[in-house]
Amino acid sequence: MFVTYLLSGYVGNTIPDTVVNSLWLLVLSYLAIAAVLPKITTYLLVERKYFILPVVSTVFILVMAAVLLTRIEYSRSTLIFGGFITFFWFYFTSLLRQESQRLVLFAIPNFDIKSLNKKGRVRVIELKQPYNITDVKGGLVVDLHRNLTPDSEKFIADCSLANISVFHAESIKEMLEGKVQTQHLSENAIGTLLPNPLYMAFKRFWESLIIIGSFPITLPIMAITALLIKLENPGPAMFIQERVGQGGKVFHIYKFRSMTVKAPDAEDKFATQEQARVTKVGKVIRKVRIDELPQFFNVLKGDMSLIGPRPEQDSFVKQFEQEIPFYGYRHMVKPGITGWAQVVQGYADDTESTTEKLAFDLYYIKNLSFWLDVNIVFKTIRTMLTGFGAK
Repeated sequence: MFVTYLLSGYVGNTIPDTVVNSLWLLVLSYLAIAAVLPKITTYLLVERKYFILPVVSTVFILVMAAVLLTRIEYSRSTLIFGGFITFFWFYFTSLLRQESQRLVLFAIPNFDIKSLNKKGRVRVIELKQPYNITDVKGGLVVDLHRNLTPDSEKFIADCSLANISVFHAESIKEMLEGKVQTQHLSENAIGTLLPNPLYMAFKRFWESLIIIGSFPITLPIMAITALLIKLENPGPAMFIQERVGQGGKVFHIYKFRSMTVKAPDAEDKFATQEQARVTKVGKVIRKVRIDELPQFFNVLKGDMSLIGPRPEQDSFVKQFEQEIPFYGYRHMVKPGITGWAQVVQGYADDTESTTEKLAFDLYYIKNLSFWLDVNIVFKTIRTMLTGFGAK
């Protein structure tokens, strides 16, 4: 705020009310960004600098919307200067603090320590015997599922009694990779996949609010898209298909048709096997995800969420349930238009990639929260701009 004041040209003179109001708006914006940024970047131990621009932009857009609604007098130049200064301040300080924000852990070497150090966002230091509790400056990481010597078990207990956090190696790996290690699922882990019913009700509310609020923009886009599809290729503009939703319930999903009309007796195939049928309009709407816009109505109906695991066709679900352990657990929540697996992994088109996708889906269900959903929203915007994962 002080730097913005210096750049305003009113130093030593009477400051107009518009500038004073704008400086206070900058203070509120700064506090909001400082509060939101750590919560969004908790997941996947992401580098905070990559989220600074979208968070700063979103906060200032919301501030401008509030200003226009309340008709507060403000200085446009002051807010513009302040916005740029805020961005550069957060970005510069994130670079300065990058090393200090790295998670430092000390490890009992009964697992592959290099597999964690390769990620670059955590530093794991191997402890040498005899173990000394004074050597552990941060947390302790150990593979709790492997055999431990009596001395190691005593040392772990001593660390816990000394209020030193003890982490299972697979839990740290889960944090780093953003996916649940399905081979280590247990009864307790499955219990953590139960979503919070209060948040699920709130999620339904805020997602519906966003969709309805976006209709002045999305409805014209949908109308133009439908017209272009009809002009290019004969057949319906909409593609309606049965998909499996929450609790294994089958529902009808709505999409814009991006391919030539499929023969009634044709078997179900992955999108990568149907590339020859994709139309010119279809290539464009798939790349920027416009073909998914009709699913807004699925969300309003309650069949889907804005964010969640992508719904699969019933034939594929039956196949994967036979081939992939724990596959059915992804149906504990409503499927989504976008999701953690889509923005982190991309498209899955076989059993192997779907197994990987399941690990990301279960991570989302296990960590489901408002801030993880916001994280996915920002990643989805990046996906729409880059075409990541489009098929």
